[in-house]
Amino acid sequence: MLRKRLLVPALAGTLLLNVCAAIAQTVGPSGESATPSAEVTLSDADISAVKDKGYKAALLWHTSSDFTNAVTAGAKDEFARAGIEVTITTDAGFDAARQRSDIETALAAKPNVILSLPLDPVTSAEAFRQAVKDGTKLVFLSNLPSGYKHGTDYAAIVTDDLFQMGKQAADALAKGINGKGNVGYIFHDANYYVTNQRDQAFKKTIEKDYPDIKIVAEQGITDPARAEELASAMLVQHPDLDGIYVTWAEPADGVLSALRSSGNTKTKIVTLDLAEPVALDMVKGGNVQALVADKAYELGRAMAAAGVKALEGQQTPPFIVAPALTVTKENVRQGWKDSLNREAPQSVLDAAK
Repeated sequence: MLRKRLLVPALAGTLLLNVCAAIAQTVGPSGESATPSAEVTLSDADISAVKDKGYKAALLWHTSSDFTNAVTAGAKDEFARAGIEVTITTDAGFDAARQRSDIETALAAKPNVILSLPLDPVTSAEAFRQAVKDGTKLVFLSNLPSGYKHGTDYAAIVTDDLFQMGKQAADALAKGINGKGNVGYIFHDANYYVTNQRDQAFKKTIEKDYPDIKIVAEQGITDPARAEELASAMLVQHPDLDGIYVTWAEPADGVLSALRSSGNTKTKIVTLDLAEPVALDMVKGGNVQALVADKAYELGRAMAAAGVKALEGQQTPPFIVAPALTVTKENVRQGWKDSLNREAPQSVLDAAK
């Protein structure tokens, strides 16, 4: 399903404009070029500089999930290399007021670095202000408090390579339909920069790179529960679709149900993020062609590395992206590990044998 961490409109308007202007790459809140996470690493000198200083870290998350567990694991492993203890980890349950309370509680423990995904740009701007005054280094996942300036208020934003996720989805669908045919496009009809960039990257890649593939049906979606209904209507109008792109895995499961209800075994689905129902269909050779995901463990590692560098007084890149990866039937076991730092669900592993 869509990791609900994405549903935060903090940077939506600016980034949406940026992706239209520069569709070949993921861009930051003010048009910053993305720095690959692989370039943000800790040298032996970096580690030696901080290892015996007794620094502490706090991980203030928006929710708990396989995704946040993987981000946490990546961050903790990198902090451990630098001798930094993670003294507090919180889950705000998608409640901005609760997150504010979590921030206040964490600050009482005087962490030197905080990693967090701000749920509400306005509330979090006020809530993190004391951390800025205290000199605590802030590294944010995907979103940014309102009015915060890089290098003054925060060290870095780390997120997915959003353009590559959409592009890889387009490439995977094109491969599944042999580079030609008619496809449907089910996008997230809301002003959220993460899904907007991913969706638009898919569409632009099809239009630019695959002249023999036509997007003949488009449908926006806000409520995943309506996906089956919307897909059924699309299929009534276009019963011969060769493929359908779906903005994330939860509504893709509804699209899959619509295909099954109509006895359609031809139309290929490509979607974003990992989830058991669509992965199970994929490994069984069903409609699902591929799933495109981010490397969540790498997101956490890069966040921690940026935090350590900030503690040393190093200038850190403002906008850092972790790689995307395409997960198919053939690489599902390794893909799940690379993305979420855990085994795929047992049902998926059993079906993939």
